[in-house]
Amino acid sequence: MLVSRGSRAAISTACAALLLATSACGNDKPEEAPTTSQTRLYGTDGNMLNSFAAELKDRADLVNGMKGTTPLTRLPENFKERLRTVDPKLGDFLYSAESYDAVAISALAAQLAGSTDPAAIAKQIVGVTTGGHRCDQVASCLELARAGQDIEYRGVSLTRAGFTDAGEPATASYATLHFDDKVIDDGKTEFVGAGDDSAASTKAPPRPKKQRGGKADKSDGSPLVLGGLLPKTGDLAIANPALEAGAALAIREINAAGGVLGEPVVWIDGDDGTNPAVAKATVASHIARGVPVIIGAGASGISRAVLPDVVAAGRVLFSPSNTDAGLTTVDDKGLYFRTAPPDSLQGRALADVILRDGPHKIAIVARKDSYGEGLQENVRAELERAGMGADKVKLLTYEPPADAKAPPVDFSAGAREIKDYGADAVLIIGFGESAHVVTALADAGVQIRH
Repeated sequence: MLVSRGSRAAISTACAALLLATSACGNDKPEEAPTTSQTRLYGTDGNMLNSFAAELKDRADLVNGMKGTTPLTRLPENFKERLRTVDPKLGDFLYSAESYDAVAISALAAQLAGSTDPAAIAKQIVGVTTGGHRCDQVASCLELARAGQDIEYRGVSLTRAGFTDAGEPATASYATLHFDDKVIDDGKTEFVGAGDDSAASTKAPPRPKKQRGGKADKSDGSPLVLGGLLPKTGDLAIANPALEAGAALAIREINAAGGVLGEPVVWIDGDDGTNPAVAKATVASHIARGVPVIIGAGASGISRAVLPDVVAAGRVLFSPSNTDAGLTTVDDKGLYFRTAPPDSLQGRALADVILRDGPHKIAIVARKDSYGEGLQENVRAELERAGMGADKVKLLTYEPPADAKAPPVDFSAGAREIKDYGADAVLIIGFGESAHVVTALADAGVQIRH
């Protein structure tokens, strides 16, 4: 007998109802409802790196299918090739462009100021990126600056608008990244812009000084010395190779173009350890050596920890990778800058990536610091704005290890909570240590979607 589609649906529904009530419809007992569903993992700039897979060791396949966002512009192949001349083994490029630009902008600011005094440099930094003659190569920008010309630097990461009055990018580019076969599949990477060009500063910087006689006033501490405060060790060390390569390439190209104020720029290495105590010791060393500009720290929380020391000494702190939105309004006396965009922009891009997959329940796990909790709140707010109710979003945090000798993150209780909650999307905001969150989820029986 032929049955219409509508009749078949009605019969099927009735049979299903009867099955639950009487174990009928041709079965001796009712079928059990499925107890597990697949959960997709999402990450952010602290763990969406090829090197993150190595943190999971023999369980690296767990990252397959993981998606996430990171501040990243479409890097020219020529820039990548130049970076590889610094580090032939470079496998990630995250924040390499921002590191390059932080060094370049610092050098150009000193050249325009005609001084290596940190206060004079700080007054020029925003202006380097706004108004004036447009230039996009270090050599041509330095040539204009030596001639006393105001410039508008457009570098590798800073491609659209310049800095805001707060000393950070007014606009940004974000990449959506995908892990496949334990590495990020570049063929699936998508780019999206964020921010507002009109937010760029319109304030005029001090008039640039034309270089005379080639060298700076020795009382200003010539030559220009930059001190590194990058995560050579600690949880964020997985991002350090790209940060180091970007800074080293900028120093090389600045000096090949004649240096600053007639002398080569000097770089003094330094570790932030992804640890306040290590970072404070490095900052103290730089200050004692008269370093006017410190490039770092890697993590937002570390910059927050050392900023009072830097400001008290009247030095400049310029980070290529801080994204904590709260740093926009931190009391820095005009001495803190960053080339990485604030997470108020990334939160929107990340929420969009998650929502495109149509999840029903989302768990957001964050390391307990200003970066993790700040981005967690930004994403939550964007999800709520998109219509996800509070009962559909679960927030959890974990304490990151204090140092390399501390026990690894134990997220077993949180993982069981996520499994019981039934989240079909889990966003993990962390650094290398967040690999333990991934394995804890798998050990708790969360079926990770690949």
